[in-house]
Amino acid sequence: MKLDGKNIALLISPRGTEEPEFSQPLAALREAGATVTVVSTQTGTASTVNGDLDPGSDHSIDSAVGSLSADDFHGLVIPGGTVGADTLRADAATVAFVRAFFEQGKPVGAICHAPWVLIEAGVLQGRTVTSYPSLRTDLTNAGATWVDKEVMTDSGLVTSRTPDDLPAFCAKLIEEFAEGRHEAQTRSA
Repeated sequence: MKLDGKNIALLISPRGTEEPEFSQPLAALREAGATVTVVSTQTGTASTVNGDLDPGSDHSIDSAVGSLSADDFHGLVIPGGTVGADTLRADAATVAFVRAFFEQGKPVGAICHAPWVLIEAGVLQGRTVTSYPSLRTDLTNAGATWVDKEVMTDSGLVTSRTPDDLPAFCAKLIEEFAEGRHEAQTRSA
């Protein structure tokens, strides 16, 4: 399997993460052989949503972000969801955790509203990304070039727009995690 021996952190907000943007990467990464650690701002259970408004599922959280280090992982995935991404970007420990992946040149994936967390981490200057279309101005103001593509990869940073893009997003995540460190990933950190 492509990701045997790889430990991937998968962020989830205690509430408001988009269900398919969490569960589909989780399943794809595990199917590819990765060990996935579900990480949040606190331990316990996280409740996802569908379409930002409808209840999703409850998921167990493996660890609180404040007790972990990016050193322990080969890559990071940040699912979207308007409330979920907003909650994650407001948490200083989560932002520092995300920034550390860039400082270490490790691959990172962010879909839909998750690039808000990347803006807060200050890692987008000079990067080319995609996202949910309403984030375009936020991303360009943060120094990124925004493109309207189902998946965009820029030196280990994988971004996508919406749940419709999940097949391409998951495939590209697996490819980038299999490749490992990307020296150019650190250029904006």
